[in-house]
Amino acid sequence: MLYQIVSLLLDVAAGLVSGTCLLRLYMQYLRIPMSARSGNPIGQFVFALTDWLVLPLRRVVPALGRWDMASLVAAFLIQLLLYLVLWVFSGMVEQFATIAVLAIFGLARMAISGLTVLVIVYAVLSWVQTRSAISDLLERLIIPLLGPIRSIVPLIGGVDLSPLVLLLLLQIAGIVLGSVQTQVLVLVFK
Repeated sequence: MLYQIVSLLLDVAAGLVSGTCLLRLYMQYLRIPMSARSGNPIGQFVFALTDWLVLPLRRVVPALGRWDMASLVAAFLIQLLLYLVLWVFSGMVEQFATIAVLAIFGLARMAISGLTVLVIVYAVLSWVQTRSAISDLLERLIIPLLGPIRSIVPLIGGVDLSPLVLLLLLQIAGIVLGSVQTQVLVLVFK
């Protein structure tokens, strides 16, 4: 029971920080302004939560084109730390190499979960037609993903089903990821 409680608390904390690092990576890739002057409250939150880790990493991890690799490395390190602490807390039952593999898959799961949440919030806000800084930001984050789907899936009765299709694709990606993780762990530790 204690392991489950600690695991939950660590997973939430690590998920918040690594998910925010991934959001920072994606927002910077899309060149969405995040400074206080831009009026983007999410950007300010992202900076406040990730600067302590991303800025020092930028000294040693260069950007790759428009990709802020320091943010990606920061998210991976948080996931790695999560699995390392859980490994120690569980009595070091698994092999140490398992931690790196779990961290990579944990990062991919975090990206899929984060995108799923963004799509759901975007869809709900699109139904109520509210215009705010957050709905504009969500639109800028989600439209690049919905564009290709919208070119294939037409409006049906004036309803845009592309967010639903994207959610299905993300769920399928999560299922495939889980299967691949299981296969990799079996192959690596045979």
